[in-house]
Amino acid sequence: MTQSSPIGAVDKALCALDALARAGAEGASLADLAAGLGVHKATLHRTLAALRYRGYAEQTTDGAYRLGAAALVLGDTFLRQENLPRLLRPALEALSARVDELVHLGALAGREIVYLDKVEPQRAVRVWSAVGRHRPAATTALGRAWLAAVEVADGALDDEALTRWAGDDTTPAALRGALDAARARGFGEENQENEPGISCAAVALLRDGYPVAAVSITAPAERLTGAGRRARLAALREVLPPLLPAGLTLLEAP
Repeated sequence: MTQSSPIGAVDKALCALDALARAGAEGASLADLAAGLGVHKATLHRTLAALRYRGYAEQTTDGAYRLGAAALVLGDTFLRQENLPRLLRPALEALSARVDELVHLGALAGREIVYLDKVEPQRAVRVWSAVGRHRPAATTALGRAWLAAVEVADGALDDEALTRWAGDDTTPAALRGALDAARARGFGEENQENEPGISCAAVALLRDGYPVAAVSITAPAERLTGAGRRARLAALREVLPPLLPAGLTLLEAP
């Protein structure tokens, strides 16, 4: 026997929100929404009026209903940078335990990646790392994974954009090569470009096709070659997805 919602009116409103989300930007008519939900139009009209009052629904000039701005704010608040470390901590801990390496969570801030969180392995790490540290996106695995995801969503960066992102940290040609490789493989890499003897591999976390964060494995360069590299890249793909918050996915290789 299916358990019913403890508060019917709240359940009706949540079902209406789900229907509005499926309707997209064009929205749907009251009749279509009511038919899809299996409720009377008069009942749904009252529910939609309450949602409109709080900004969770709005009505277009032709009378269709669609999600309101308040609904979008909820999603943005849930996934904003100050919440991401707590939301993703279980995934970072599981990944670090699987590979026994340093794991970082980062996000883009201007032209740089800011490190939002990290999980250190049991064994000693010979790399300086700190939450809040900034590094150029163009030379980091985190940044390259992020920029590659932007290119997948919006198209390749033009020469002017490449020059701007490269800055004084690398060359546009080198960045172009790194992003092409990241798009083809589904992950970004750096090999001793920021610290001698240290390499990284990273994947972008997407929401609606656009990056909101990236996760990297940082290790001595010798452990990110050959079979060790393949095992760590496989861990990124296997460990993270089931532990991500709803709505987040990994950038996939084409």
